[in-house]
Amino acid sequence: MENLKGKRIILGITGSIAAYKAAIIVRLLIKAGAEVQVVMTPAGKEFITPVTLSSLTGKPVVSEFFTANDGTWHSHVDLGLWADAMLIAPATASTIGKMANGIADNMLITCYLSCKAPVFVAPAMDLDMFAHPSTQRNIALLLSYGNHIIEPAVGELASHLHGKGRMEEPEIIVKSLNDYFKRQESFSKKKILITAGPTYEKIDPVRFIGNYSSGKMGFALAEACAQRGAEVVLITGPVSLKTDNPRIHRIDVESAQEMHDAAISVFESVDAAILCAAVADYRPENCAEQKMKRESVGDFTLSLVRNKDIAAALGQKKRSQQILVGFALESHSGLEQALNKMQRKKLDFIVLNSLQDEGAGFKVDTNKVTILEKNGKQTEYDLKSKKEVAADILDCLAGYLL
Repeated sequence: MENLKGKRIILGITGSIAAYKAAIIVRLLIKAGAEVQVVMTPAGKEFITPVTLSSLTGKPVVSEFFTANDGTWHSHVDLGLWADAMLIAPATASTIGKMANGIADNMLITCYLSCKAPVFVAPAMDLDMFAHPSTQRNIALLLSYGNHIIEPAVGELASHLHGKGRMEEPEIIVKSLNDYFKRQESFSKKKILITAGPTYEKIDPVRFIGNYSSGKMGFALAEACAQRGAEVVLITGPVSLKTDNPRIHRIDVESAQEMHDAAISVFESVDAAILCAAVADYRPENCAEQKMKRESVGDFTLSLVRNKDIAAALGQKKRSQQILVGFALESHSGLEQALNKMQRKKLDFIVLNSLQDEGAGFKVDTNKVTILEKNGKQTEYDLKSKKEVAADILDCLAGYLL
């Protein structure tokens, strides 16, 4: 657990019988060298006492906005700025609902809303509560905000029923935090090239050949890389998306040739490249200087020529320590096509998605991918938001960057 050393962790505790495990979580974090500040909901104090937790952390437990005897103000803003991570374990259905909907009626929720650091949530509740559509919707909202969910385990519950809802064991929860910081470290001081969006190949000044790519997958990857501490060069075709992270240097292009030239110029200086753009394979052989008029031109044949293959060009230039990641969007024979592409273009791994999978591909906020690695490993993922898919891809990349 060496990656937790020196880290400052807010531990949020809510009103669940699993709160007794929070003492073990505190001990494990302290033993790993972390500094822990406990923030409890009023209901949490019914299950484990602040005295116990304060003894373990060496810090007073924060629960109320004011200290009753002298009116001292506990600043949720200062706590949110202080932390390297916030862990809410156990997280009840009530607290998850308040987090998802911004109901700031206790100190823990205000800390959460002010927290600049990554937030980890370990749900704990009965199986029917966890499976309820409202709970699942709230968890999906938290994921969409960028929070990390530590899935509950299947086991015996406080109701003596058996099912999914039991808070994960402290050792696994603490390992999740340690693994996160380990992945962060692998991206620190790294420079990543990402291509995104479509390319437009002009027919005349107002018409083009293009595709349906929205750029959402590539932009999710860029944001996720920057959040992990990397410097990102994002080369994007024509999209309506914005970038906010100051670690992202954006280069806007239109055609495949422009994207090729930009990628070639940057590639030598990067540690890894993720080629997510849907680059047009062909372009018109000739582009009319003026808008073509139907009345004067009539029927015509459009002659197409092949564009340069960006992935293949970078694969030829790739140094041994550089990592090259490709994408394959296929309509049939996906595995065979992706494996062939990975070998031909000297990719370290490739992300396969299929037009046959509902909710995957262009113009949607979700994706369903399989990651194929050159060592033969294949990992298939369920349908997820593109933010979650980006995290899965970067978790794989992290192993190559270490």
